[in-house]
Amino acid sequence: MNFLAHIYLSGEMGDLMVGNFIGDFVKGKKFHDYSHQMVKGIKLHREIDWYTDHHKIVDKSKDRLWKKYRHYAGVIIDMFYDHFLARDWYVYSSETLEEFTQKAYAVLMKKKNLLPEKARYILYYMVKHDWLLAYQHIDGIERALLGMSRRTKFQSHMEKATQDLRADYQLFGEEFHEFFPEIISHARDFKENL
Repeated sequence: MNFLAHIYLSGEMGDLMVGNFIGDFVKGKKFHDYSHQMVKGIKLHREIDWYTDHHKIVDKSKDRLWKKYRHYAGVIIDMFYDHFLARDWYVYSSETLEEFTQKAYAVLMKKKNLLPEKARYILYYMVKHDWLLAYQHIDGIERALLGMSRRTKFQSHMEKATQDLRADYQLFGEEFHEFFPEIISHARDFKENL
């Protein structure tokens, strides 16, 4: 899952969501700088990633991309799934995507001084270019993949992945909608036992 799904799966707009947002930027057990709720959010982020990376439906999506993109296939699928979440937001939320993203940006910006440096850098561009709202459009995903491709050590060709999205658009969408209710349930159960 990518930023939009992680924020959504937090289920609240507080420190837990902030922790979930920074989950990729906090390595190992370096939790000492964060509140109890932010630590829960970091753990939730890791659980969401683990569950997603080991799910048979997600594997079907990744398998379609594996030959072309190798280990970047999972990252690309995370972006594709954020696209379908943004596009079909009304299925999963009673508030608009714009209302949700503006609330998320406000909470994250309020806590920006607590974020790791790389997370602050990402947040700046996320808010400036309204990434979360842009994910609903294929060209928004294309811009995000291009940015990610520029930051990879090796040539990933991720920027070309929207061609694959268009080619199997309905299939990727069906897999997302089959998977997403399961991750919602799993994240909710995990939070209850944190």
